[in-house]
Amino acid sequence: MKSYRYWCEDKDLVSCNVVIKESDLYIRAQKNLEKKAFKSLSKYRLILEKYIACNPFFESSLKPVSLKKKAPLIVEKMAEAAKKAGVGPMAAVAGAIAEFVGRDLLNYSPEVIIENGGDIFIKTIKVRRIGIYSGSSSFTGKIAIEISPQKTPMGICTSSGTMGHSLSLGRADAVVVSSSSAILSDASATAIGNLVKTEEDISEGIELARKIDGVSGILIIKNDKMGIWGDVKIGF
Repeated sequence: MKSYRYWCEDKDLVSCNVVIKESDLYIRAQKNLEKKAFKSLSKYRLILEKYIACNPFFESSLKPVSLKKKAPLIVEKMAEAAKKAGVGPMAAVAGAIAEFVGRDLLNYSPEVIIENGGDIFIKTIKVRRIGIYSGSSSFTGKIAIEISPQKTPMGICTSSGTMGHSLSLGRADAVVVSSSSAILSDASATAIGNLVKTEEDISEGIELARKIDGVSGILIIKNDKMGIWGDVKIGF
């Protein structure tokens, strides 16, 4: 299990872990939803796999793609978010899986938090704090984003060019984007992360975040420098 998952300090939610191929979901809810989560994850992975088998450009493109005909909802949402952020649709896949599975699980628990490789879908009924993991940066484990329940469900997604296996053309330690959609947050974090190669690029990353329709806040970390914009409440 990813080490940062051991950081959870709340005692009021139950945890489970569901893994299918590349999808590794860490789930917290008011009860154990492992079986329901596995079923939901299987459903959405199958939808995506079938679509990609017929439309391989959807998986390979690093730029937004136009859907020529009716597609499954998860595919449409990924393409829509990718177009807003200016990236390929697979840049939104982890956030899309987290959100679609999370919304399914809300039928069984009023609170659901799903983390999928640093991309989070959250619906909560109390204030929660999400710790920031930024690799070797001095900020790792020292700051958190405070989430108000009235702003959820929402997505908080992280892109990094210095850790993890996801493709990033930049070198940011962490680009954390918040919005009402984990799908948009994921695509936007990738787009912004691609820009940040040095500490001097933080301001350029923030300017891009301001231009993406739907993004509500951003936090960028590179080495010992941090930039913040928008609706982001930081705790230490």
